[in-house]
Amino acid sequence: MALMTKASDSGMHTEQLAGRTQQRFFRPEEEARFTYPHAFEVDFARRAEIDAADLEPTQINLKLRELMGQGHGTIVLKNPGAKHGIAVGILNRLNLEIQGSLGYFGCGLIDGPNIRITGRVGWSCAENMMAGTVVIEKNAGSTFGAAMRGGDLVCKGDVGARVGIDMKGGTILIGGRAGAFCGFMMQRGRMVILGDAGKNLGDSMYDGTIYVGGSIAGLGVDAVPGEITDVEADWLERKLKLYGLAAPNGVRKLQKIVAGRQLWNYDNLEPAEKKLIL
Repeated sequence: MALMTKASDSGMHTEQLAGRTQQRFFRPEEEARFTYPHAFEVDFARRAEIDAADLEPTQINLKLRELMGQGHGTIVLKNPGAKHGIAVGILNRLNLEIQGSLGYFGCGLIDGPNIRITGRVGWSCAENMMAGTVVIEKNAGSTFGAAMRGGDLVCKGDVGARVGIDMKGGTILIGGRAGAFCGFMMQRGRMVILGDAGKNLGDSMYDGTIYVGGSIAGLGVDAVPGEITDVEADWLERKLKLYGLAAPNGVRKLQKIVAGRQLWNYDNLEPAEKKLIL
């Protein structure tokens, strides 16, 4: 119960929907095995390497699955060549290091792996991510973490526009600057931007929290400032330290942005009010 109280105090569970809740809390004593039926049994001590220089994206992804099927839990992917659609659909525990840069849609639809990318990534990295971690050492393109549902997604450099669009959970950490419309239609989760944020931050966000360490070019519709609590400050310190990041002037100086919740009852607005919002 103490953990639940902390989570609620930090704004993680603010759901106020009528009817059946969308929240599901797992308990350690539950006996069910929360893995996919076809998940591979892997050993992190078993290491393998892939040279992707002469391989097509489909061949690379098939090779990753082949190695996981053989029990390899640690895989190093070399020479990815900024190819598109690499390391997608991994529904398994795995330590994956990608030595180089990825193109569009890298690491999408994943649930469980821990991925480190030494280079850059293109548009829509880690879209629909369910669980695990993805850490990018350099920069990322637009729609970073689109429709993300869980896990930690980290870019230590700058990112493009529409980061976390339609975000439904998890945490996005950005070490540098971010473009316009970040957090657009955000529904849940947390986003931390340690540098400057572009225009229309949090536009039409329904729920969730955004923290910014630099300047904000402008807030979007229904995005309003909030106050950082002690629980949030503690969480921010621990989460940033985990990935070697730090707020430029301390976590207490971060700007907190939340939903004003004026759009929650959109259907009840008068036509003139709807026109004003749009």
